[in-house]
Order: sequence, then C-alpha cells, then structure tokens
Amino acid sequence: MPIIFLIVALAAMKYFEVEIVENLSWWWIIGLFLVAFIWFEFFERIFGLDKRKAHEQLEKQRQERVKRAFDTKKR
Repeated sequence: MPIIFLIVALAAMKYFEVEIVENLSWWWIIGLFLVAFIWFEFFERIFGLDKRKAHEQLEKQRQERVKRAFDTKKR
C-alpha cells in the first residue's frame, strides 16, 4: 500500500510541477502505476499474500471469540 501513496504523491507533484520531479517523464509514473497494478493483481495472488492476510484476520477474530467465551464462563 505504501507504493500506491508514493505513486499518487509523485503524480501530484508532477502535475503541480514541483521542482524535484518537474523534469521527470510521465512515463516513469505510468510505469510505476503498471508495476503496482501487476503486483496487486497477479503476484499477490501467486504468492498467496491476499489469502494469508484474510486468514490472519479470521484467526484473530476466532481467538477473540474464544477468549470472550472462556472469560464469561469463569465468572
């Protein structure tokens, strides 16, 4: 996700002609957009990163439910 913020910031700086990126070609920014798109659409699925994040979230919710259930039984 930080790469998306970086790309958006670069695009905004290029649009408003900030001196640092003023001479940078738009093709570099478009290329970074394409790299981010390819990463999130293909490589994240290939490496299973999208499923891993969802699984970790479900596991955390399950542990919280179990903890609540045992805490109420002890009282």
